[in-house]
Amino acid sequence: MLKKILSREACAKCRVCCGFDRDDVWEIPVVTAQTAEIIRKKVTDCPELEAYEDGYRFVMHFDDEGMAYCPMLTENGCLLGDDKPFDCRVWPFRINRISAELLGITVSPVCDTVSALSVSKITSFINEKDEDGFSLADRMLSYAKEHPYTIKPYVEDYPIIKLIRL
Repeated sequence: MLKKILSREACAKCRVCCGFDRDDVWEIPVVTAQTAEIIRKKVTDCPELEAYEDGYRFVMHFDDEGMAYCPMLTENGCLLGDDKPFDCRVWPFRINRISAELLGITVSPVCDTVSALSVSKITSFINEKDEDGFSLADRMLSYAKEHPYTIKPYVEDYPIIKLIRL
């Protein structure tokens, strides 16, 4: 989804989105039942999944330094490829609850590649329509309506790229 602004090579070098410290557990991706089934079929040594909302979440095992890495992360990137969870496909973008009446599409500042882009370039990218007539913003909002647990609390240092009034 993000190939126009974020290359696979840049992601493969960085991988910051696949690591979690104990303060980042809210960022652990939630997978749908359908994605969980793909994981069970595709991955020989299936990672532990726990029920979460209307899907599943990877059980993370923290090391001595308080870090955990996604069990799907390999030296070549994500083992799931195009079947990765929606949260992973759209990262570093998130839908955050700004207030009771307001959602925001935000961008994580820890993604150096996307954060280095101008706000106007990022805004144009998330609003650009694809061949099916939908923008990334449209797809994110549609997914959030179907899976409301993907709406994360607003994090103060995440730049807001688009506001949506409910």
